[in-house]
Amino acid sequence: MEKRIVLDHAQNAVELFGSINGNLTMIEQQLEVRVNITEDGFVISGEETNVTKASVVFDRLLEMYRKGHAVNLQLVTYLADSARQGLMDQVTAYSPDNVCVTAKGRPIKSKTIGQKQYVDAIASNDITFAIGPAGTGKTFLAVAMAVNAFRAQQVSRIILTRPAVEAGEKLGFLPGDLQNKVDPYMRPLYDALHELMGTEQYLKNLEKGLIEVSPLAYMRGRTLDEAFIILDEAQNTTPEQMKMFLTRLGYGSKAVVTGDITQIDLPKDKRSGLIEARRILQKVEGLAFVELTRRDVVRNPLVQRIIAAYEKAGMKGG
Repeated sequence: MEKRIVLDHAQNAVELFGSINGNLTMIEQQLEVRVNITEDGFVISGEETNVTKASVVFDRLLEMYRKGHAVNLQLVTYLADSARQGLMDQVTAYSPDNVCVTAKGRPIKSKTIGQKQYVDAIASNDITFAIGPAGTGKTFLAVAMAVNAFRAQQVSRIILTRPAVEAGEKLGFLPGDLQNKVDPYMRPLYDALHELMGTEQYLKNLEKGLIEVSPLAYMRGRTLDEAFIILDEAQNTTPEQMKMFLTRLGYGSKAVVTGDITQIDLPKDKRSGLIEARRILQKVEGLAFVELTRRDVVRNPLVQRIIAAYEKAGMKGG
């Protein structure tokens, strides 16, 4: 079967085909079709089912391009992979909505259906749990939503916290006082804030106490009003720590809890507070649980294949 697609503007070809026709090559590989470039567009050839899938992907890419969305290899890979798996509703429904704008004016967008559901859940619920593997944007999108809420004056401060659990190394061997020892564990949160707010605004708000980045132990005994609170690496909390954190929520506050239950660094005799929370709180009103998968990974495509290989081997952690 063959399907001809005509492009109405030369720039369409440049954006759609990608650097050295990399986008076309990705679609050919994922959907087992052949794409031949013509003077006014291109022709897709192959088995009927595969050609149909590729045609839907190209139609969606063209529609997004005409609406001003960038067509890059990550987007092409995601849509082509969705089509390959027969998830055509995800291809047609996906829209990379703006989440936030960085200090340099770069828009941050949801890059997968799972990420969009995650962002929507944060907007609609007081507490959102995001569970998924590394590279799915759990932490970064949560910080982006926090910065949005702060800029819109929906909250008066941002609080980012993590359990200071060793992953094979002991905190006591690190130099400096307690804050110096836990700083390396908070680095992903610092990095996200620096990118989204800019160094000057971040430091200014930090000095005023409007941004707080601290270990989970510092949350005990507090009530947090009008705050956007993010608990990162929550798989390394105990059930008692998780309950303590969730009961800090005050009036006008919103919390996001993120974690990867395949990378738990707790001692073997300790239960994960994140796993327990998922079991106990599923039906509590005002809470949302979002499960992200390797299909939501937005790092190098190799990361998806690595995660899939570990899953196939039944191996956790690492």
